[in-house]
Amino acid sequence: MYDTFDMRVDRHWSEKKLDEMTERDWRIFREDFDTSYKGMKTPRPMRSWVESKLSSELLKAVERAGYKTPSPIQMAAIPLGLQQLDVIGVAETGSGKTADFVLPMLTYISRLPPISEENEAEGPYAVVLAPTRELAQQIEEETVKFARYLDIEVVSIVGGQSIEEQGFKIRQGCECNYAVLNEADRMIDKSFEPQVVGVLDAMQSSNFKPENEDEWLDEKQIYRMTYMFSATMQPAVERLARKYLRNPAVVTIGTAGKATDLVTQHVIMVKESEKMCRLHKLLNDLLDKTAIVFVNTKKAADHKSVLKGFRTKRFNVLVATDVAGRVIDVPDVAHFINYDMPGNNEMYTPRIGRTGRAGKTGTATTFLTLHDTEVFYDLKQMLTQSNSHVPPELARHEASKIQTNNIIKAKDIITAIELTK
Repeated sequence: MYDTFDMRVDRHWSEKKLDEMTERDWRIFREDFDTSYKGMKTPRPMRSWVESKLSSELLKAVERAGYKTPSPIQMAAIPLGLQQLDVIGVAETGSGKTADFVLPMLTYISRLPPISEENEAEGPYAVVLAPTRELAQQIEEETVKFARYLDIEVVSIVGGQSIEEQGFKIRQGCECNYAVLNEADRMIDKSFEPQVVGVLDAMQSSNFKPENEDEWLDEKQIYRMTYMFSATMQPAVERLARKYLRNPAVVTIGTAGKATDLVTQHVIMVKESEKMCRLHKLLNDLLDKTAIVFVNTKKAADHKSVLKGFRTKRFNVLVATDVAGRVIDVPDVAHFINYDMPGNNEMYTPRIGRTGRAGKTGTATTFLTLHDTEVFYDLKQMLTQSNSHVPPELARHEASKIQTNNIIKAKDIITAIELTK
């Protein structure tokens, strides 16, 4: 017969209280969420928001923002940030990385004296670097959801707007010992490494953490914090990490650069002249669901108003180029359509990663023509690895058997169309 303790041991970790978790339970937990760590002294992940050790104000904000269950990267990375560790987070596109740095960042700032006329020269307290205007504004919107409960001001500084007006907003009390590099690989791809280095070099460094990784951090001390998130860890990103992060904890969810398994991928071989007809059929089948159509061409548009219209369901179809593969954060998009196939898988993965988010399933449809032979090999490999259907025309084509290194760069633009019944 089993005694009470033995029965507890045999239960799954999801049925146990925190103090009942064993080393075996934590190992299974990491396996269940495909989580791996590098670095010393990494704290336990959190299994729920209640276990996060966030303040009551932030927990209330999390609840009101509709965050029911933390994503795998949130479970792993938030406890690291709350321990004042420098963090490198590597996770697939669409895994919910924004809250990973926003919540620890706001916790950090809440410990500091409010910005006032006497100490305004000490602010801002935190800076988040992002590769595009749209992403910066989305981060601002997401941060405001939580910051309002702590009376912390948030301001985005982007191109295309008045320098004087944005500077005035900062002087109004935008509360920089805390640096975040969001989508670090994307910033490198857009040749922003010199600008990133310039910003980080300009930040004071008198309060770096100890170089000895075995030395425990003083919880009462305010250390320089640096967060870095990326979908891939290319050499240039690793170079930045070695220079600016002190003994970072590295957390990886799944395989970096791999599309989420929650996305059902359909690849259709078509003639160029057939694409528009196929697109019309797909859009007609949507009914009232939302979709994003990716193209490789550019038309002028008002990015901000278009995105707002899509988020508020005034538009139910968004047409975008590759900038949206990283910066569009619109919940419940059911279908992503690659009207034009991107030039490589590094662009393909972020595109389809906008669906299949937060545990939800999604669909990605790609139109493939004989003009896309340079990506046939890599696309076939990706479809095979994700157990997706490979069209017979693609599987037997000679280009799918030979690897190439051609890369096509796409311009950044967003536009929208509205379906009519």
